[in-house]
Amino acid sequence: MIDQLLRTPLTELTGVRHPVVQTGMGWVAGPSLVSGTANAGGLGILASATMTLPELEQAILEVKSRTDQPFGVNLRADAADAPARCDLLIEHGVKVASFALAPKPELIAKLNEHDIVVVPSIGAPKHAVKVASWGADAVMIQGGEGGGHTGSVPTTLLLPTVLDAVDIPVIAAGGFFDGRGLAAALAYGAAGVGMGTRFLLTADSRVPDAVKQRYLSAGLDDTVVTKKVDGMPHRMLRTELVEDVEGTSGLRRLIPTARRTLEFKRMAGMSWKQLAVDGRAMRKEQGRTLGQMALAANTPMMLKAGLVDGDPTAGVLASGQVVGVIDDLPTCEELIDRVVTEAAAALRRIGDYAV
Repeated sequence: MIDQLLRTPLTELTGVRHPVVQTGMGWVAGPSLVSGTANAGGLGILASATMTLPELEQAILEVKSRTDQPFGVNLRADAADAPARCDLLIEHGVKVASFALAPKPELIAKLNEHDIVVVPSIGAPKHAVKVASWGADAVMIQGGEGGGHTGSVPTTLLLPTVLDAVDIPVIAAGGFFDGRGLAAALAYGAAGVGMGTRFLLTADSRVPDAVKQRYLSAGLDDTVVTKKVDGMPHRMLRTELVEDVEGTSGLRRLIPTARRTLEFKRMAGMSWKQLAVDGRAMRKEQGRTLGQMALAANTPMMLKAGLVDGDPTAGVLASGQVVGVIDDLPTCEELIDRVVTEAAAALRRIGDYAV
């Protein structure tokens, strides 16, 4: 385990040793991966969207039993029980609350009152300006190269435009996997990098080994962005199921979609009222149609089938384009040590160019 080599606004804000964030991937970012990242000096983010409230509390307690280092929890800002989940973070002294969508100003204020760092993920400069004005401590951007829900603007264009728009720390995600990427992000002015697929492919990740091998065998052209899984742009591996979904009409997808939506409702312990409240929030905040909302409720089960059950013929495998350049399964400590050491060396080389 290496000592701190890079001091940035992210390390100062959160108390971690290294400016490397393991993003909150559903079904992937559990206690093992989060604590492995935290113990290695990075910022591990626990994914909570697929957990019930009691499951989230148990996961937080498990992370705390494995590490005494700072970590975070990723939350759905539009979930009906978002305030109750924030109360859990406050009760258990979680350091960082990250959000896939912008949380309301009053929720940010409540978290800030308890010294919890608030980091929404945003996809455009105007969104960064909005959450900064509401009191967010930092933002994370993800360029189109990133896995899961993603936009169309590449990181190299999205990052500088957001940096120009706000004065709070910006974490760059989408296309990062090594020390050269971290050095480049810092040179742009970012406070650190977020990595998802790279952390999914570590020894500390609980994704089944056969599924990891499927990722490792993928090339740079083996991901696809589709709206047919949940109605929003979603980057994933180009599997047989995805190819089938891409070529299937909405009517043929209706019954499987309804079945998986009901299964997610049962697994999450949600009432029909909670499901309706979350659906209305999606429609209001994201402008989703009724069909897109049905698909969104169906997505967690498709991800679970691929990432937990290990059956890519029945599920989807979210992935960034960097999958095509990853060929090993290090521990979180080995990965972070390597990334930070490479970045520090690269920045020293850059310094030699200055006159």
